[in-house]
Amino acid sequence: MLTKEEIAILGKAIESAQRPFVFFHDDPDGLASFLLLYRKIQRGKGYPLKAAPNLTTDYSHLSGDYGADSVFILDIAMADQAFLDSLKLPTIWVDHHVLQSPKNVTYLNPQARKKNIPTPALLWPLARKEDLWIATVGCVGDWHVPSFAKECKKQYPYLFGKMTIEELLFNSKIGVLARVFSFCLKGSTSDVNTNVKILTRIQDPKEILEQTTPQGKYIWRYYTKINVQYERLREEALKSVKDDPLLVFTYGDDRLSLTKDLANELLAKYPDKIIVLGRRKSGEVRCSLRSGEKINVRERLMRALAKVEGRGGGHEQACGCAIKEEDFERFLDELR
Repeated sequence: MLTKEEIAILGKAIESAQRPFVFFHDDPDGLASFLLLYRKIQRGKGYPLKAAPNLTTDYSHLSGDYGADSVFILDIAMADQAFLDSLKLPTIWVDHHVLQSPKNVTYLNPQARKKNIPTPALLWPLARKEDLWIATVGCVGDWHVPSFAKECKKQYPYLFGKMTIEELLFNSKIGVLARVFSFCLKGSTSDVNTNVKILTRIQDPKEILEQTTPQGKYIWRYYTKINVQYERLREEALKSVKDDPLLVFTYGDDRLSLTKDLANELLAKYPDKIIVLGRRKSGEVRCSLRSGEKINVRERLMRALAKVEGRGGGHEQACGCAIKEEDFERFLDELR
């Protein structure tokens, strides 16, 4: 968690922001982080970062175009110093990925104390108490059972089963909601923006799960549409399982990017394998990598990247990377 001093700094920045621009990672914990902040103050504009998790000067104009008085960066691993310098606004960066050393911003990351806690949990002490389910969904979607999950279970018992992360993700309604959050970030920019706007107005998870309101019905229909594609992709991926320490599956860019979601599910089924899920696009294979606790996939990724053309990073058991197609087979050999 953040320290008391860090929570106070973040809380003051949130309350004083009249027109904040919020960059957030396009995954369940990034989305949940934005929702917690927005629903707290009911103002601002969110921007899900759908490309590589690195803010460059390509994004510098967005906060100015909006007329922002402050910038928040939530659950995004990297930001170029040139981007940060270009903002010329009070900037708060809250993250839990590999520790960075940015200048001229307020940077809050529990990795400074060697703790890896998803961003929604960092924001939770400042959030509306009725948004406990949102904070929990975001954490579970990032493969983490937060300290406040038991309290959430008391308030929403129907969302929970066994309290292991695998059971929560793949055999409970809290896991369904994590996938709903993820799938709401798939598709066109227009669709994603509409989904995020609607999610800022959902007050109870039953609105989505039981479609009790027009907003909930809309989100559920969108989730169901994406889930059809996901289930087809999962069937294909399961046919790729071999007697190999790697489980490798790639597909073309004519289909949605669902690698992160599918990699998580395949890891739960095959915890002793390194999962490599890739989408071929623009001469690269853009991959999600997963491993069990006995394997540090980030270390293997870093060693492999030294011998091929590509880029990537992440956590010890969950990484993302982009590898040139002509180097992909060598990359797999280096991972083994």
